[in-house]
Amino acid sequence: MNYFKQIIRFALPYKTYAILNVICNIFYALFSGLSFMVLMPLLEVMFKKDAIKITEKPTYTGFTEFGDYFSNSLNYQINQMAGDDASKALTFVIILIISVFFLKNLFNYFAMYFITFLRNGVLRDLRNDLYDKTVELPISFYSEKRKGDIMARFGTDVLEIQHSFLSILELIFREPLTIIFTILFMLTISVKLTIFVFIFIPISGIIISLIGKSLKRKSDKVQKEQGYFLSILEETLGGLKVIKSYNSEGSFANKFQKSTSRFFKFSNSLLNRTNLAKPTSEFLGIAVIGVLLWFGGHMVLVEGVLEGEQFLTFMGLAYNILTPAKAISKASYSVKKGNAAAERVLEVLNTESPLKDSPNAKTKDDFTSEIGINNISFKYEDELVLKNFTLKVPKGKSVALVGQSGSGKSTIANLVTRFYDVNEGNISIDGEDIKTLKKSSLRGLMGLVTQDSILFNDTVKNNILIGKEDASDDEIVEALKIANAWEFVKDLPKGIETNIGDSGGKLSGGQKQRLSIARAVLKNPPIMILDEATSALDTESERLVQVALENMMKNRTSIVIAHRLSTIQNADQIVVMSKGEIAEQGTHNELLAKNGVYKKLVEMQSFE
Repeated sequence: MNYFKQIIRFALPYKTYAILNVICNIFYALFSGLSFMVLMPLLEVMFKKDAIKITEKPTYTGFTEFGDYFSNSLNYQINQMAGDDASKALTFVIILIISVFFLKNLFNYFAMYFITFLRNGVLRDLRNDLYDKTVELPISFYSEKRKGDIMARFGTDVLEIQHSFLSILELIFREPLTIIFTILFMLTISVKLTIFVFIFIPISGIIISLIGKSLKRKSDKVQKEQGYFLSILEETLGGLKVIKSYNSEGSFANKFQKSTSRFFKFSNSLLNRTNLAKPTSEFLGIAVIGVLLWFGGHMVLVEGVLEGEQFLTFMGLAYNILTPAKAISKASYSVKKGNAAAERVLEVLNTESPLKDSPNAKTKDDFTSEIGINNISFKYEDELVLKNFTLKVPKGKSVALVGQSGSGKSTIANLVTRFYDVNEGNISIDGEDIKTLKKSSLRGLMGLVTQDSILFNDTVKNNILIGKEDASDDEIVEALKIANAWEFVKDLPKGIETNIGDSGGKLSGGQKQRLSIARAVLKNPPIMILDEATSALDTESERLVQVALENMMKNRTSIVIAHRLSTIQNADQIVVMSKGEIAEQGTHNELLAKNGVYKKLVEMQSFE
């Protein structure tokens, strides 16, 4: 129930709907019990013609005699309106019964109407919070999680919470109140018979609860397996070209089928347990009714302490208990299933981001002097990627990082943008540790173009607007021209309004990269980080974009991570990295003169 308490906080903004639901459920429960009580006069009118001849108003003698008092009062009112006309009396009773059932169902509808806003509101807020947390958590969190598993938590797990935990909100009041009102009406008819019923109902409840003990564990397995095969599907869609080119369709299909087979097995086990609940509870309910028929029949036929119409009404009331009792037992199954789903959703919501802004984090709107990378060490897992690394990047200067793969170049970009935090040392901007700045403020000073062109299934315009949301169409076109992208964008069917497909799938690699550069150009930040930004371009496009990048980087602070000599030979400073440390640094000509690591890289033309 700990998970339920955490989920219930999402319902607090909708407490007005909850209160209205409770009020309607109170009336529903009241009329649910009354719907059987009003049957008593009908039975008396039909089988006892003297019943409607009550001419004296009955006197209330106590709660346990309320059943007789209620029946006699109705019969007295019927006598006042219909006299000795049995036909009129019958019509009156039927109208009364229809009215009670109408009110019962009317309040039932309003109760469901109000709870709908609460359930769907919680569903919306839960997904919104989950999305906000997903965006807030650091990139390192997702290196350990499968995307499909995260998507499953947004979809099936959140829906399971709605169907289980939020269904309980309906049951907390309606079903118990229905049982309470029904029991009160049963007591007014026969205390002895009511006590007898409640000897058997707890026994059936214990048997039902024993069935559902393992449901949470089984439900957890089902949800995890669903997350796993959704991950395989997501990876398949993302890597379809590779799968097809290597004829690996069979291998991936085999992996997917093994997962769905496990899902089949776990689902069967879970559903068979769940399905056992209904027949078990129904059989136990009928068993209780059977015992009740024997005991109550004995009271009517042998002892003569109970009237036939009272016993039939009592039987109806007893059956009225079974429906909410079954709903409550079903809810206990849902709680166990919902517990597993809530655990998975709350695992994400309760995860604290290690990169969270400190309470006194500052906003920085400008960049005035330098970026300082001060004696930092960093590791993704166990092995250090950077060791005691120090570098100064003065304002307006461009610093290029070169070196072989695994030397730590891209890690510098990840740390400066604070996608990760350093293990030792610090990174500063204008002498201020970036940990003391708001992440949004820090990243607002930077433009990032990565090796992988990250584009979204939207129009060219909306992809570029990520750089500056309030930019005009003219500004977008200007940015596209600087990035040498306008030449192909203007020829697209709808120009900047053309949808580029999933991950920009309708464009070539070079075109995608130029859109990424245009996005950074539009943002126009004081600090530019280019992580192998031209690696996806062909030779002609690279030359054209290189000129554009050089124009863009004039009087701008730039950290350029590059493979190719053409990208970095005009940099103010070139840093050659090897195994997380600086091997050499200087200008292009200075490094060539040293005849060291850099010159070998130039000669090989193998800039990693």
